[in-house]
Formats: sequence, structure tokens, C-alpha cells
Amino acid sequence: MHSDAGVAEIDHAGTWALARLQDAAGRVFPALVSRDRVLDLSDRAELGRPDGTAPLLDRWDDVLPVLRELARSTEGWAPLAGSTLLSPVTPRQVFQAGANYRTHVLDLVVAHHDGSDGRTPEQVRADAAAHMDERLALPPFVFQGLPSAICGASDDVVLPRDGEQPDWELELAVVIGRRARRVPVADALDVVAGWTIVNDLTLREKVFRKDSPALGADWLAAKNSPTFLPTGPVLVPREALPDPGDLRLTLRLNGDVMQDESTKDMVVDVARLVAYCSEVATLLPGDLVLTGSPAGNGLAHGRLLRAGDVMHSTITGLGAQSNRCVDET
Repeated sequence: MHSDAGVAEIDHAGTWALARLQDAAGRVFPALVSRDRVLDLSDRAELGRPDGTAPLLDRWDDVLPVLRELARSTEGWAPLAGSTLLSPVTPRQVFQAGANYRTHVLDLVVAHHDGSDGRTPEQVRADAAAHMDERLALPPFVFQGLPSAICGASDDVVLPRDGEQPDWELELAVVIGRRARRVPVADALDVVAGWTIVNDLTLREKVFRKDSPALGADWLAAKNSPTFLPTGPVLVPREALPDPGDLRLTLRLNGDVMQDESTKDMVVDVARLVAYCSEVATLLPGDLVLTGSPAGNGLAHGRLLRAGDVMHSTITGLGAQSNRCVDET
């Protein structure tokens, strides 16, 4: 459900971005967005009259020059007002990097430590920092999420009735623009169509099952509730932001800054993450590769989400999300 707590903000890098919109009659269509204007792409013969962004991403290398030309045109544009921004992508696969911001990992390790091993919080943090240094030589930690968790950048986030510790995780998301398998790190960004914002919400109490702790993390239960992956507002093409290595991620909860960090704090950079995912699986156009969340999650603040909260999330050049939390009915 679209939230009345706020609206996503279109403040993107470059002259245009790609979006999925819904008009007042309920029609869903792909569009170019340029600040407060939209250009409906659904009836464009030169693009194959696409009914969404997925057909465009399937032929990204071919349609990108056409999109550039349309963005320069002066005809056919309409006001954005009156249309609702949906998730800009409908991925077939969602890859989620975990433990990929150094400070965030150290904070979580200390927060989860129960003191039973006799170590002080300072010792726990030092041990975790040493482990992070060792991880640089190891493969990234990546798991899969479900596309059914995706919602729009202005939609309500529904807190499950059986959830106890819902938490936020603002992340830069990579949108794949080319089928890819075993891509070298040096070429990995060539398969990227662009970037968008995601908030990869988590039920903290469900990460580790108390009945089977030795089995490891239960990411299915912890991360895949409906609406637990607000995505958008738009897809910003890679050419508008060619280097994702120093983008600012900021999440405010009810106006208070909770996360505020640069992608420079990533342990594994974007190119290596994309290359690794392509080693394990075949990447498909439109897929999302989530790159991890920086420090400042609710667990570290001692403040988890509850009904009525509003999360306002921004990443440099990608616009902003505004999502209200509501209880499941």
C-alpha cells in the first residue's frame, strides 16, 4: 500500500533515470524520469512497446542509446505528479551481500556477544576486526533473497505479527543489465545497467534459530517478509554514476539520523561482488545485487522499528525513499 507519510524524492544524478509508474487509473508503465517530469515509454515502437522495465533491461545495450535520445527530446513529457513510483525493477534473482561494511560488522558482533566466553566488548571488537582483515582474502559472503519481498520507495512497510525485532538496513543495489557468467573483476561493471536504493529489512530474532543454532543463519525467515525490500525510487544508469566507490548512505528514523556512511567502508567492492555472484550463478538482466549495509542499524541503537515509524533513506545521486511502518492486520 502506498504510504501517506511521505513520498519518494527524485533527485538523481545525470539528466534522466528509469522508473515504473502507476497512474490514477491503475495502469502500470515504464517511463523516463527527469526530476519532476515523466516520459511514458509503453507506446514507443522503437523500444518494442514495453509493458515494464524488464523488457528494456533484457536488451539494455541496444535500448540505452534510444533512451539517451528520448531523454533529449522535448515532446511527450508530462508532470510526475499524479503518478505513483513503483519499484523500478522486477528482478528474477536477488543476491544479498552480508557483513560487507567494516564498522557495521564490528557493531553487530559486539551487540550479539553475551559475555559467556569471558571476553570484554573491547576484546570482542578487536577479534572481529582481525577476522575482517582475514576476510579480504576469502570469497564474499552472499545469500539470496526473494523478489516477492520487494515494494516501492513510498510504500508502507508491513511489520509481521510474529516479528519481534524488525530492523532497517539501507543498501546500494546494483541492477544487472546483461546476462553474465564468470565475469572477471576488471570487466564486472560492464554488466551493470545502473543503481538503485534498497532497504533490506531484517527480523533480528529470526536470524539464528534457537532450536538449531548449529545450522547457521535462517535468512529466509529473517529477511523475506512481504514489503521487507523497499526498492527505488528510480534506476539511475551507470553512466550517470560511473564510480560507486564513494556514495553517501543516510537513513533517518522519524527525522533522526541512524545510518550515515560512505560506500568507502565496504569490505568487498561492487566489482568484486558482481564478479563473485557471476562465478556462483548466471546473472540475468534486471537482477539485483545488494552490497551490504553500513553501521547504524536499530540493534546498535537499541531502537527497533514499530508501527508509525517513518524511514527516510537517501544515497548520493539516487533520490530518496520514504516508508512508513504499519502493523500486519
